[in-house]
Amino acid sequence: MADIKEFEEKMIKTIDTLLEDYATIRAGRANPHILDKIRVDYWGTPTPLQQVANVSVPEARMIQIQPWESSLIKEIEKMILVSDIGITPTNDGKVIRLIFPELTEDRRKEIVKDIKKKGENAKVAVRNVRRDANDFFKKQNKDNLISEDEYKNIEEDVQKLTDKYIAEIDKAVEAKSKEILTV
Repeated sequence: MADIKEFEEKMIKTIDTLLEDYATIRAGRANPHILDKIRVDYWGTPTPLQQVANVSVPEARMIQIQPWESSLIKEIEKMILVSDIGITPTNDGKVIRLIFPELTEDRRKEIVKDIKKKGENAKVAVRNVRRDANDFFKKQNKDNLISEDEYKNIEEDVQKLTDKYIAEIDKAVEAKSKEILTV
């Protein structure tokens, strides 16, 4: 018999993915996490940017990337340009700088819409896990592997978990929206 834990882990994973996604959304100030998904070809291997360069935030609206090998400058610059962060890098031959423009009010509202959309998608994913859990345990009940009472208790527990994680998603959406609107 499967445990309710495996379904809870799927819900937790959904929230972790959402939070990682939110970490890459820029709020007008420099956040090195927007570079987390960027991979650079290092000796034929796609390598995370943070493993081939020193990434720092010398000013509130600037990220500085100093590759450990100067031969990587062009490759890093190319990967930043093809990524979806929307900032054009500048380099002086030794260091790459990303300068974040101030966000306009319209752009902030667009970003908040996107944040809410990602939150809704995460809620749908959590509800899908709930449905999968309920289907799984309903089948176990039908096959007489668990009693009707056990099934009802499990169904309640799954709903409590769903409510808990939906509330966490709402909190994350609210916090990130507030961060974007008050920068």
